[in-house]
Amino acid sequence: MAFVTANWNPLGDAFYRKIELYEMGWNLKDGLRDCLVAAAPYGGPIALLKAHNRCSPSARPQLEIFSSSGLPLASFPWKSGVVKQLGWTVSDDLLCVQEDGTVLVYDLLGGFKRHFSMGNEVSQSQVLETKIFHSPYGTGVAILTGALRFTLATNIDDIKLRRLPEVPGLQGAPSCWAVLTQDRQSKVLVANGSHLFVLDNTACTPVTPPGLSPQASSIVHMCVSFSYKYLALLTDSGHVWMGTSNLKFVLLLFSCRCRRPKSQQPSAVVMWDGLLLVVGECKETIQYHLDDDSILVPELDGVRIISGTHHELLQEVPGACEEIFKIASMAPGALLLEAHKEYEAASFGKCFLSNFPPEQFVSMCRDLRVLNAVRDYTVGIPLSHTQFKQMTIQVLIDRLVYRKLYPLAIEVCRYLKTPEYQGVSRVLKYWACYKVCVCVYLFTPLLYSNILYFVLFLQLLFNKVALNLSKLTPYCMPSCMLVYTVVMYLKNELNRGDFFMMLRNQPVALSLYKQFCKHQEQDTLKDLFNQDDDHEELGNFYVKASYKEQRLEARIAHLQSAVDEYYKAKNEFSAKTTEDEMRLLRFQRKLEEEKGEQLVGFSLHDTMTTLLSVGLHKHAEQLYKDFRVPDKRFWWLRLKALAEKEDWEELEKFSKSKKSPIGYLPFVEVCIKHHNKYEARKYVSKVTLEQKVKAHLAVGDVEGAAEAAIERRNESEIGTVLSRCSATTDHLLVERLNRAKATVAKK
Repeated sequence: MAFVTANWNPLGDAFYRKIELYEMGWNLKDGLRDCLVAAAPYGGPIALLKAHNRCSPSARPQLEIFSSSGLPLASFPWKSGVVKQLGWTVSDDLLCVQEDGTVLVYDLLGGFKRHFSMGNEVSQSQVLETKIFHSPYGTGVAILTGALRFTLATNIDDIKLRRLPEVPGLQGAPSCWAVLTQDRQSKVLVANGSHLFVLDNTACTPVTPPGLSPQASSIVHMCVSFSYKYLALLTDSGHVWMGTSNLKFVLLLFSCRCRRPKSQQPSAVVMWDGLLLVVGECKETIQYHLDDDSILVPELDGVRIISGTHHELLQEVPGACEEIFKIASMAPGALLLEAHKEYEAASFGKCFLSNFPPEQFVSMCRDLRVLNAVRDYTVGIPLSHTQFKQMTIQVLIDRLVYRKLYPLAIEVCRYLKTPEYQGVSRVLKYWACYKVCVCVYLFTPLLYSNILYFVLFLQLLFNKVALNLSKLTPYCMPSCMLVYTVVMYLKNELNRGDFFMMLRNQPVALSLYKQFCKHQEQDTLKDLFNQDDDHEELGNFYVKASYKEQRLEARIAHLQSAVDEYYKAKNEFSAKTTEDEMRLLRFQRKLEEEKGEQLVGFSLHDTMTTLLSVGLHKHAEQLYKDFRVPDKRFWWLRLKALAEKEDWEELEKFSKSKKSPIGYLPFVEVCIKHHNKYEARKYVSKVTLEQKVKAHLAVGDVEGAAEAAIERRNESEIGTVLSRCSATTDHLLVERLNRAKATVAKK
């Protein structure tokens, strides 16, 4: 018992322990120094990438993936762009975020799956910092760009980019920031010096943590708990603030007498060079000394500590363990342990408990044996019982399947008596898929010479061995070769009608055959749509065919056929849109003949832009009216076209033609963009009061901006104007602004 509790450390009413999970099996020459490191939660894999050497761009770093015990899973040279961040999805896929905003997705065995972009703005401004987080919707990516704006995607499987509002007064990278998930919405918490702001879809809201030390001039680190319920802040004065993530309640205020650590501190664990500090609500601490460079990985019930040589778990001692092992404990579990030591009869004792069902005891024993099996060094999934229950057995089986540990997955299913369709059958299905794909990859040349392979493939395709091919694609792409081989064989063996009827009952085969026809047999694709009376797809087919025609008459004929099919499909939107395209083509041809401008094939937007740029304003206005172009869109087009031509006289007339639907700040900005402050000043007086400060600053009128900010009594705007003032030349204006700011703050 003394041995078990030897590494327990008291912290208030609880105990904490640091236990070794593995002595790492990898061989890292320099440890984790100068590496990008990402470890998946729930005992997941670890990814390492040496930092890019900008002095030697030709040197390619190696991306390596290991199990939690340090056994290699994958390794390959990194041939893409500079990586800013690594992270793992909820399904153990590796995300590599590049500085241009491209995110590459790999499976845990190093197989490339796909890539996506975080948008043009991120690509142009470059990635300054990024964080990968988990929300109720899946895995998300948050990016801080070089323009100091945040872009957020809450689910990488359904990309919907959100550009968050600006942080007032932010002149450089924030001291720290984190992603919060509250009320099923992802928000960003940003620290700019001593000021905290919460960014959501619509607003930037300043917040103040209750009880935060007034000595703090800057918040240097922050971290959200694994459950997103709690938040920890570390100030430059060495104070730790811990409370709820909504910043309404404080749980802990503590001074650790340290200044700006060099590493992050998850939850209430602070780490910097060679020291790990655990801070509790009781304001006591536990200190651990670290021998090597380490990273911390937050978990549901603790923190994993990974170094170049060891993998450890720091956690609060579970209540059940504390009752059993603490000194002089008289809990039932402690007494059973003593009985087991003396008489080896702990399991026998449950027979004398009339009100205690044995199922719970048996279930716990099974769970512990499974956890011991997956924690084995060769498997490397160190789960605690709390994590296992949160993860569920289905997810654990999936993770074993991803690692191609099929025999172990089957044994776990059988031991835990998982239902057949959820357990053994499902694992066997994926295992069979993997084996078949390997065979197809290795023996494709034999397919056309050995009919036995065709029999096997036909059986697989038509579910004769209960193998659902629709589930193969995520796990092994060579299965497509299998389907294509069978489909091409049947195409040559069956007549056209029977072949089409067969495909109708095989959705996977039909989908792949349509993909083939799109590139190789366009007429066959049209016949397939006709057979199924798929008027929607027929309409799409004719629209695509129209763009391959060189003659305008042929193009319009195809579009008319598309209109007829869309009306049959009762898709009025597509029909009306296609009719508009026909009208635009006829207008473009007529204008080409009259004015000699090359316009046929341009979009409506490009057509109006071209007309405005060559001075055909009346024709552009005709399109604007005929196609009901929104006022704001047309004003923007005309504004930019006139500015590009530097036709300032016409621009001024245009601004006076009627009230601008886009306001007058764009007029100021577009003049400044083309280096004409004189013209820009003409529109400053017309700008709305809310945009006055920005307009005055744009033309370099600091005094005018100050007048507008003071008139609006807006502290943020006053601060913006102050940041543009010179302490030597504008000292009177600075004093006036400071007085106004103090007055606003009092109210």
